[in-house]
Amino acid sequence: MPYFLEKDAISGKHAKAYATVNGRVEELFYAKSLEATIEKNKVDVPVLGKTNTPQRSAGWNGTGTMTVYYVSSMFRQLMRNYIQTGQDFWFELMVTNEQPGSATGKQTVYLRGCNLDSVIAARFDATSDDMLEEELPFTFNDYEIKEQFNTITGA
Repeated sequence: MPYFLEKDAISGKHAKAYATVNGRVEELFYAKSLEATIEKNKVDVPVLGKTNTPQRSAGWNGTGTMTVYYVSSMFRQLMRNYIQTGQDFWFELMVTNEQPGSATGKQTVYLRGCNLDSVIAARFDATSDDMLEEELPFTFNDYEIKEQFNTITGA
């Protein structure tokens, strides 16, 4: 029976992330974490003769959260422009996961049509020894897996 080799596990510390905003690519080296989730929208389909209520898929929503160190004004400035002009902004996120020495290889995912829900306008905390960070919730309307992990066979 094969078993998983620990060398094939992927560490999130080796990830790379980039944001493309208005054609400009910014490496998000100051990001701490990112999670993007796809959730299916389901609708009830009552069926005569069944006591349960079956469901079927009727679309999806893409949501995510990115936590970054509080060291960049880029997203705050984009939100400020939105407040002043009413013109919304959209961007792409690219995330690559790769663990050196792993047979898993790498995976690169593009999140398209990203749109921030909120940003922190200003922040400080004089009572904490922790570094300042902010959580950036967002939505996205498409995604693409450009590179896929290899199929691993274990040992």
